[in-house]
Amino acid sequence: MTDYLDPDVALRLFEEGATLVLLGVPRGTELGIDCKSWQVGPRFRGVKMIPPGLHFLHFSSVNLPSCGSEIGPKTGLFLSLKPREILVANWDPKTEDLDFSDSKNEEEVSRIRASLQELDPYLGPYPYEVMRKWVSFTDHLSEEVANNLQPLSGRICAFSDVIPEVEFRHTKDRAEQPRNDTACQSMKEGLDRLPRMKQREGTELRFSDIPKKTYPPGATPAEITQWSLDLSYALETLLEKNHKLQPLNLLGELQFAFVCFLIGNVYEGFEHWKRLLALLCRSEGAMRKHKELYLGLITVLYHQLGEIPPDFFVDIVSQDNFLTSTLQDFFQFISGPGVDGALRKRAEKFKAHLTKKFCWDFDADLDDCAPVVVELPEGVTVD
Repeated sequence: MTDYLDPDVALRLFEEGATLVLLGVPRGTELGIDCKSWQVGPRFRGVKMIPPGLHFLHFSSVNLPSCGSEIGPKTGLFLSLKPREILVANWDPKTEDLDFSDSKNEEEVSRIRASLQELDPYLGPYPYEVMRKWVSFTDHLSEEVANNLQPLSGRICAFSDVIPEVEFRHTKDRAEQPRNDTACQSMKEGLDRLPRMKQREGTELRFSDIPKKTYPPGATPAEITQWSLDLSYALETLLEKNHKLQPLNLLGELQFAFVCFLIGNVYEGFEHWKRLLALLCRSEGAMRKHKELYLGLITVLYHQLGEIPPDFFVDIVSQDNFLTSTLQDFFQFISGPGVDGALRKRAEKFKAHLTKKFCWDFDADLDDCAPVVVELPEGVTVD
């Protein structure tokens, strides 16, 4: 069934929807909101009829045709919009970014509100056909969680903004660096000569730290083995530190990471999504304790796995069998004793769905590299 904009919904969004007035965005710029993007035309002045709530605005600057029309890296930001809210931004050609400072100017916002009728023909309607998909991607992601995870700069960038660890302001600093006026004798020497870089302060995504130590202090060797196979201690540590009041916010973080890599093209989001997923799927004890968290995880994964583009999907599945082996552990643990019956039933349905859709066999032995014990005939020896 295709989504279409019901006239009553259209009227309600026209009256109650938020408006993004985006002035001066160069023609040809790729700009989008949530799961939809466009190339900006000469008449574009913004987006109207936006359902209130959390949204992801993203854009990529494009070179002039005379310079090859190359598309730059994507920049995005989460915005929480209220009913009838108007946000005003001006394109800054120097930084190739949107400057929202006019949104804090009540006089300017009032002036724009008064002239909305004249602006209306230049405002594109929110792509309502993607609304259902967007909600399924972000139903656990609150404004507070998004703000806590978003870089302090307020911008999520596909390419990291890096600077040298040492600024080389003085001749002495430069003199201490490896010389570059002779040929490198090896790859290692070449890499050693490169300046050490770090991410510019304030541009880092602020994901939860996943504990490197999976066992409690003073653990016995047997307990270390136990907590290395069952990652519940590490999961509980993360929840206690980052999502103590609302454990389901961890699903919001999983969704944030997913949006960052799927829509924002941020590879770091992909890596964090994988690490969080592995932690959740390999925490056997937590499955008995956090029923709602795991019921939510199944729903989140149902929607996410249905939308991953084929090229990403190949990476996730083929890289160390990541997805199939992680989910195989998940289905094995969640069918164990002490797990809530409704949760086990939901997991069985999800397993059947994935088996049918992707032809995965979660009951097969993925450990093809395990040593095989071969019985030799009597009297035969191996030198």
